[in-house]
Amino acid sequence: MINTVYIGLGSNIGNKVGQLQKAREMIYKIRDLEVTQASSLYLTSPWGNTEQEDFVNQVIEVRTGLSALDLLDRLHKIEIKMGRQRNVRWGPRSIDLDILLYGDEIINLPNLKVPHPHMRERLFVLIPLEEINSGLVFPEDGVKLKEVLINALDREGNRGIRKI
Repeated sequence: MINTVYIGLGSNIGNKVGQLQKAREMIYKIRDLEVTQASSLYLTSPWGNTEQEDFVNQVIEVRTGLSALDLLDRLHKIEIKMGRQRNVRWGPRSIDLDILLYGDEIINLPNLKVPHPHMRERLFVLIPLEEINSGLVFPEDGVKLKEVLINALDREGNRGIRKI
């Protein structure tokens, strides 16, 4: 079965734009996966641990026959190859690859939660996601992405994020 999956990319160490480009190139090479859309790049303030460099973020849409866990494993391998170290929660990282949505599935495993548990709070996910699929509906409750984005913008304002 082929699923449409949304993956969040982020970097705030070194050549951030270059890191995202390299990660995308490695994702393109994953067997049984096709990148179908990519959002613009966004410069964003850090979330969670705010005492660090700004991030460059992007969301891509892929179609894949891989299971969610197989895809997660391949994304983690890319992160490792690119020097990702998981020392500090929400800390600086060369690359961060998160499965945001995996088809209409709701996954609640110790190592994978989909939809991503914090995505409704993060403008750096919501804005690029809306750019590539404005009609998206969240599978767990049927709420439209536009509605979630409006609420997040009301709460946060548009501060801390800009298209580059």
